[in-house]
Amino acid sequence: MAFNHFDAEGRAIMVDVSGKEPTLRHARAESVVVLPPAILEMILDRSVSKGDVIGVARLAGINAAKQTPRLIPLAHPLALHNVAIEFETDSEAGTLRIESSVRARERTGVEMEAMVAASVAALAVYDMCKGLDKRITIGPTRLLYKSGGKSGVFRCEADGGAAAAPDARSPEEPA
Repeated sequence: MAFNHFDAEGRAIMVDVSGKEPTLRHARAESVVVLPPAILEMILDRSVSKGDVIGVARLAGINAAKQTPRLIPLAHPLALHNVAIEFETDSEAGTLRIESSVRARERTGVEMEAMVAASVAALAVYDMCKGLDKRITIGPTRLLYKSGGKSGVFRCEADGGAAAAPDARSPEEPA
């Protein structure tokens, strides 16, 4: 596999995507925050002293997706058309699962924007709850789905494995 972020002399370069046609790109990623069930309950009850943890994490994730090219050196600046952040809790396991979804009609994918959004939303949860317990952990963070472009559709299987399929259907994937 050749890395296309380097020129013939091995210098880092931004990949030239100017010759590619824009297509609808969609990516979903997740990050899991593991925390004591009592803190998760406080988050859900909105009784964390720093405020609405879910609301702040959602805004942090959306903003982070828009800032991806400032954070990832060779990422292209993209006109994002939609960024959504959703949360799912498991009180018994003490997990807060954060899923980001990013869409754009662009020449390159939005996987990094989705990964950055999920990661920063998780970091915002940690920041707002670290005063309650510094043992809160984040992870895994992973790409769940991507479509658009010549590489086709990618879906992460439930066991953490990956399945690639040709982009033979509409790039729309239900959230």
